[in-house]
Amino acid sequence: MKLVLSKKPRDVTIIEGFPGFGLIGTIAVEFLLDHLETEKIGTIEMEEVPAMIAIHQNKVIEPVSIHYNKKYNLVLIHAINIGKNLGWKLSEIIEELASALSAKEIISLEGVGSPNPGGKVFYYATRNGAVSKKLSAAASPLSEGIIVGVTGALLAKTTKVPVVALFAEAQSNLPDSKAAAEIIKALDAYAGLEVDIKPLLQQAKMFEKKLKGLVQKSKRAEEIDEEKKLSYVG
Repeated sequence: MKLVLSKKPRDVTIIEGFPGFGLIGTIAVEFLLDHLETEKIGTIEMEEVPAMIAIHQNKVIEPVSIHYNKKYNLVLIHAINIGKNLGWKLSEIIEELASALSAKEIISLEGVGSPNPGGKVFYYATRNGAVSKKLSAAASPLSEGIIVGVTGALLAKTTKVPVVALFAEAQSNLPDSKAAAEIIKALDAYAGLEVDIKPLLQQAKMFEKKLKGLVQKSKRAEEIDEEKKLSYVG
């Protein structure tokens, strides 16, 4: 696993959204990329997943790509496929990225399952401070829960850079754009991005269909790769 950067802006805020429950992080970052002026500044190369890219609207979409927004000095990590059990390794790469860019903060966007989802957003911060004040009207503190994947690994470590994790209740493990819209609201309240979520709500089905298709193709590529390995062995 290797971090590759073409530019190194400084004192940035990193926003990461990795595939998780409801694909909340992936959908939210995808929406931000569509509605903020960004440029691609890097990728995370991973030998742990099949060598595969997606082509969408005549553009290459890597499993994990890194983008920069100059207006808000943001670095966005967009991911559609990270394989299995790579949370610890990816958290190390994010720490490496934060160090290389002298990041002020890492914001993680995640989905959580709920038996009675009501569009709530929760947060957890490694250094509370002003976080609770900014999010008081948009999210509630997460007092109980199990956090897995990249976000769980980041929160488990003693990182030099503060981490703020936002969690939106999702209806199921299927792509949930409505829950992603709620997490964008909370993110806007915290970071002041002035992003209008109406297009996300209006384009929910399109977003869900697009990302579901990309994820399914990624999983199928992994299955084909595994089948090839088994045929060589057998």
